[in-house]
Amino acid sequence: MLIDNHNRVINYVRLAVTDRCNLRCNYCMPERGIKFAQRNDLLTTKELQRLSDVLIDLGVDKIRLTGGEPFVRSDIRELLEHLGAHDALKELSVTTNATLIGPYLKQLKAMGLTSVNISLDAIRPETFARITRRDSFAIVRENLMKLLEEDLTVRINFVVLEGQNIDDIYPMMEFQEKYPVQVRFLEEMPFNGGSRNFKKLHWNHKQILEHIRLRYPEFEKQPAPLTSTSVNYKIEGHAGGFGVIPSFSRTFCGSCNRLRVTATGDLVTCLYGKPVANVRELIRRESDTDQLAGLIRQAVGSRAKDGFEAQERFGPVFGSSMTSIGG
Repeated sequence: MLIDNHNRVINYVRLAVTDRCNLRCNYCMPERGIKFAQRNDLLTTKELQRLSDVLIDLGVDKIRLTGGEPFVRSDIRELLEHLGAHDALKELSVTTNATLIGPYLKQLKAMGLTSVNISLDAIRPETFARITRRDSFAIVRENLMKLLEEDLTVRINFVVLEGQNIDDIYPMMEFQEKYPVQVRFLEEMPFNGGSRNFKKLHWNHKQILEHIRLRYPEFEKQPAPLTSTSVNYKIEGHAGGFGVIPSFSRTFCGSCNRLRVTATGDLVTCLYGKPVANVRELIRRESDTDQLAGLIRQAVGSRAKDGFEAQERFGPVFGSSMTSIGG
């Protein structure tokens, strides 16, 4: 079992399989993209499999594959099938923009996937194109509707962006009213790869909730695990539900059970900190499994108490892009 220096059990890993993405969302990276890692610096599928095996042996029972966009990897199926075969893994999920998931839709559940998070910051084509700088809304919606037919838990992550997608909040609420999907509205974070000048948060979790309340005055808070980052709500008669994630306010840090691994093998114990170790060389030297596990335990054993302490400890980290941090 992985237990950090604040006596929190770390059983959830967000495992980035690439830093590449086929979209260019304006709150994540500049239109020209960012300086992506050299391909030989990225962990191979075999290396990701070995790392995952060690993490599961250490007590991790929830893994989410992130990116970049995970489905830009042509060998993603091999990794999913490997992870899906682990009986000790209670949850296997992926965060995707849903543009490339089409060929895998019918096999996802058979591969062991339990849920899919779709990053979708607009429900109208024109808003989608403006934010992503790509004309891909039709294929995303098509794949989303097909996912809803596959008996998987489907969530939509909607980053609330001042001056960009506020008018899409109510239409997104109408979508969850009609379909069994959980929409989570996220505070914007400053990890934009230098694409925008982030000075302050315009829409915090309280403002988002109050905006929703103007149109939907009656909703009921839903029970959630202590480790949940989302405060979830349900409206009577709606097929789905919604939640708000205070990702910049960081109200959930005290119960954090997550560890991030970037596509190049960096261990990130807090999103608002910097990498504390790298596992790539140990894996490539085929070092003893105990040595690899020891490095992970050491990283987890010196975590910041919360995102604010991590920010103070490591200094500015806001020039990074979420695509390189690991989603």
